[in-house]
Amino acid sequence: MAAETSNALRSRYAIVLHGGAGGDPKKLPEDERTQIQAAMQQALSTGRALLACGGSALDAVERTIRILEDEPLLNAGRGAVFNSAGGHELDAAIMDGRTLACGAVAGVRTVKNPISLARAVMTGTRHVLLVGEGAEALARTLEFERVEPSYFSTDRQREKWERAKRLAADAARTGQPVAAWDDEHKGTVGCVALDRHGNLAAGTSTGGTNNKLPGRVSDTALIGAGTYADNATCGVSCTGTGEEFIRHGVAKDISTRMAYLRQPLDEAVTHVIEQTLRPNDGGVIAVSHDGTIAVRFNTPGMTWAAADEQARFEVGLGHE
Repeated sequence: MAAETSNALRSRYAIVLHGGAGGDPKKLPEDERTQIQAAMQQALSTGRALLACGGSALDAVERTIRILEDEPLLNAGRGAVFNSAGGHELDAAIMDGRTLACGAVAGVRTVKNPISLARAVMTGTRHVLLVGEGAEALARTLEFERVEPSYFSTDRQREKWERAKRLAADAARTGQPVAAWDDEHKGTVGCVALDRHGNLAAGTSTGGTNNKLPGRVSDTALIGAGTYADNATCGVSCTGTGEEFIRHGVAKDISTRMAYLRQPLDEAVTHVIEQTLRPNDGGVIAVSHDGTIAVRFNTPGMTWAAADEQARFEVGLGHE
């Protein structure tokens, strides 16, 4: 069970974000790097300011992810990848480390900010995960901001989709494995925060993987795979090849290593990245119950940002 905390405000707080693992973001065009960095800085500033004044980790996670969902150069919300049918299906999850309450949505098509709908599943229903039309119906009932599916489309992601389709067709024609397009920066977004009440929260949002089959659900939406938080241990958000994070229950495994093996956060995260996952599978951001921040990945790069009460304010493009 998650640890209880007192009402007294502590001095310690911490927040870490990611904007996806994959290809090295330093190889993106300069204007794209500048735009992504600005979005990460805006999100980090928003979350840090909220935490500094005693706001909740849950609010910090939701608000920062909403900013990143609105950034068209990232693969969450606007700018999401296309599935093989030429549409967009969005996944998101959020978790409260204080109570282990959690909520998630998968396969949503018209919800502007899926992370907020995931939080509504957590707080307004007795369920954890709603998918497809069920999630859309909840959004209509709660009068969430909704958009036409075309809102999520960008020329940049359409070009990537067309390339992925060509590679898949070439593989089918020759009988060879599908050529990799892992040199692309994938752009899933996530946030983990520790607030001054001692509570942890984690959230993740994604458009999934390029040219995915319709109906595919990512690790992002599966609590314990791509998203997890427990005040007794840590909060975790993952990015990368979702199927591998699902197979290994990566987010929960990091927490479990801290609980049962008494591993420090960095050791637990490093073990999973270097020994459980394969090279190029992805990356992890995490915050422990004592405010330690961890950023690790085994891809060429990952976009991330971190801040705490000790004046740390850092945005990383492609390096740890």
